[in-house]
Amino acid sequence: MGIIKTNGIIISENNFGDFDKMLTMLTPGIGKISCVAKGARRPRSTLLAGTQLLCFGEYIMYKGADTYNINSCETIEVFYNLRTDWDKLKYATHITKIIHDVTGENENSYKILQLYLNTLYTISETDKDLDLIVSIFKMRLLCILGFKPRIEECVNCKEKETLTHFSLKDNGFKCEACSRLDKGSIKMSEGTKTAIKYIVMAPPKKLFSFSLKNDSVNELKLISDLYFNEKMEKQYKI
Repeated sequence: MGIIKTNGIIISENNFGDFDKMLTMLTPGIGKISCVAKGARRPRSTLLAGTQLLCFGEYIMYKGADTYNINSCETIEVFYNLRTDWDKLKYATHITKIIHDVTGENENSYKILQLYLNTLYTISETDKDLDLIVSIFKMRLLCILGFKPRIEECVNCKEKETLTHFSLKDNGFKCEACSRLDKGSIKMSEGTKTAIKYIVMAPPKKLFSFSLKNDSVNELKLISDLYFNEKMEKQYKI
């Protein structure tokens, strides 16, 4: 019965017994795990703060037969603003649902966890448009999951100019001519095209460091929602 020390974020919590909690935690190295926090619901428990939903912390635990058991924890970030703003909490809950669906146990989840934490921080600590944040999150997550769109040239004819549409069917940009044969392709402005290129290529820490006009935010939201739902084969709604 080895002791494990890991960072992680609580992505679900449920009451268990009289004073315990059953938690789901996302960690960088061992992926999504189930944890028991005994006595965490007692008012004076040292586990009280670190076992709340969306708390990111450092945890010491041991692995039981079916679950991990938390011995101690130290909070790193509790995203306080998410707990006091209904809209921010709603969007944070939406991306947490997605994180639940795309992660599993015994998987290296470092890149997904990094994206998730950066997204939560941006929702919590900035006034950036919430639809823009989630659109960026979805498009970048698809890249991590192996659905990176082709953005340097037309996916059909290899033309590098006049890239005016996003093809859901063919996973990337299409030129004006080829888009006429793809009725499901979505027309995009120059601002939206530039934003998608940036999302795909940007360093993780600078991913959210841009803004868009309202029309382009709406275009990006439409493209990211449809592309994400198609690849996940599931309808996600906020």
